[in-house]
Amino acid sequence: MKVILAGYNLDREVIEELKRSSPPRQDVTPETLSAAYARISRDPRPADELRAAACREVERARRSNQTIIFKMGHHSVAEHAVFNFDIIGASRLALEEVEKFRLCSFTEKSQRYITLGDDFVIPEEVRRAGLEDLFLRTIRSQNALYHELYRRLRPHVMAKYKEISQDPRNHAVLEGWAKEDARYVVSLATQGQVGLTLNARNLELMIRRFAASRLAEIRELNARISVLAKEVAPSIILFTEAAECDAGTGAALAAAASSFPWEDQDGVMPADSVRRPTPTNRSIFPQPAGEDAVQLIDFTADGDDRIAAALLHSSAGHSYLTCLAQAKRLTEPEKKAFMQTAFQRMEFFDFPPREFEYADLTFALVISASCFAQLKRHRMATLTGQSYDPALGVTVPPSLDEIGAGGGFRAVIDQTNDAHAAISREIGGAAAYVLTNAHRRRVLLKVNLRELYHISRLRQDPTAQWDIRNMATRMTALAKAVMPLGGLLLGGKDDYPTLYSQVFGRLPRFSPPGQLK
Repeated sequence: MKVILAGYNLDREVIEELKRSSPPRQDVTPETLSAAYARISRDPRPADELRAAACREVERARRSNQTIIFKMGHHSVAEHAVFNFDIIGASRLALEEVEKFRLCSFTEKSQRYITLGDDFVIPEEVRRAGLEDLFLRTIRSQNALYHELYRRLRPHVMAKYKEISQDPRNHAVLEGWAKEDARYVVSLATQGQVGLTLNARNLELMIRRFAASRLAEIRELNARISVLAKEVAPSIILFTEAAECDAGTGAALAAAASSFPWEDQDGVMPADSVRRPTPTNRSIFPQPAGEDAVQLIDFTADGDDRIAAALLHSSAGHSYLTCLAQAKRLTEPEKKAFMQTAFQRMEFFDFPPREFEYADLTFALVISASCFAQLKRHRMATLTGQSYDPALGVTVPPSLDEIGAGGGFRAVIDQTNDAHAAISREIGGAAAYVLTNAHRRRVLLKVNLRELYHISRLRQDPTAQWDIRNMATRMTALAKAVMPLGGLLLGGKDDYPTLYSQVFGRLPRFSPPGQLK
């Protein structure tokens, strides 16, 4: 066996310095890796020789890439080329579009841990419509209240959690709690930044999708990314024009949906299908919360049986149908004991075997932008959603009422809703920039049970943000009701020792590290 480190990422400044200190060369490109690895399937030479050949003949490597990707349709060879982008000064709304691509890696500036300034994007759509004054007044009111809320929330949190605050090591966490509640009034136009890592295949998909975006900011971001990528690797960034599927499908579906006679079982139009964010109906906006905001709308009915059958299939040497029949014949104690075998060696940092992916759950959620900002990071789930809609109300951090700031917060929300209504009549969807982190959207989340363990461990922990913690706790309760065996150890990592001891009568070997001393 021979293993060679074929390459690794370097900072661009290092690459440029190396180029300046060496003779002119063409092989400073990830295209050579794609070309070399593409030849592995048909060329008997060792991979390191193929790489050396590609570096010697870059233009030939590029022609090979274009032939393999374009003519032969083997797009996977582009995945061997990896790019890193600094995206600085983009709006939160734009960064959400970037982070829809789940097979990429992101690290985003946190609005929980960094005190925000007053930097925000003024959308081109707002400028063109002559609505800049209204937009600026609204954003400045939001930002002014953010700073005021943080000033008042910090001592409130320290006093509320006085015992924890005695240890200075906990101050950063407690200050983060104050910031995360204050940010609910901040707009989606707020500037952020993200470090993005992705392979060329996903980059090409991103460029193509962004070319069809209705937001001018996304199209500008797309143009910048596209130029930089093509400059370095023109042979593996090929299909970059907006496809008809991306550009037209959404509008076609919306048109078709609007033609349907939307009636409920009693023949009456649902109230939320006609209610819109206007000053006259602001007081009757629905305020989904708690159980109503988290609904389990679909699931694998025999999920426990299917997980047990998949585990049997992997270990017993029989066909899946035979294993499924066997799982259904097991008594409940037998089935529980068998499932416990899969859990027995798990620690808080482990997740169930891959067989747990054969049971699915679909949740209908109504969540704030703050909550969605965290949920979207679970990229191995299926997550789709509607636009942010003021008609769904807002999520108000309880701490704001605790410090007597709830009234001022709601006043700014009313101002924001008025501005949104006025702006949306002129520029449509781009009016969402003026909405806040407190505003809500409807989303559908489909996860397999294994991914729900990941969400549960991370988001039910005491250090998790309260909004998504409430959502995850409700999701876990609903999942355990329909898959009691598969969900035996669902819960935050902080509770894992307790959950484990309830199942096995003893503690696990390792306990999670405490983050609040």
